[in-house]
Amino acid sequence: MNPIRPTEPPVRFADAEEINPFQLLLDLHYHAVARTPESGRVAVLAELALSAAVVSWWTRWQPTMIHTALQAGADLTDNAKATGLDASDVLQRWRRWADVQTRLDIGGRPSVDPIEVRAIELRLGLGVVR
Repeated sequence: MNPIRPTEPPVRFADAEEINPFQLLLDLHYHAVARTPESGRVAVLAELALSAAVVSWWTRWQPTMIHTALQAGADLTDNAKATGLDASDVLQRWRRWADVQTRLDIGGRPSVDPIEVRAIELRLGLGVVR
């Protein structure tokens, strides 16, 4: 359940970051489409705050989606094309995320199985690079 949202759009990043990430996308779309040169300061600041929150959210979410794509059989080139990043950047983001997730203990188990990460590395031909 989402908290009750204020009627005024957020004009601060901290407030925008509290919004459900998918609602953020909808709100950003609405503000970008509805804004006119006459909309004023609040409308522009709202769009800026919403944009910043979307970028922040997506930056944290992207490695999870890269991992999911790798699990589904995509390779680094596929991920690079999907993200607009270089394959080396995709690999770096995924590895940094995977390193944390394989050490994160949730109920006595890692958040992501290190064996699964190793299998992806082997499939990608990364050998024993760690």
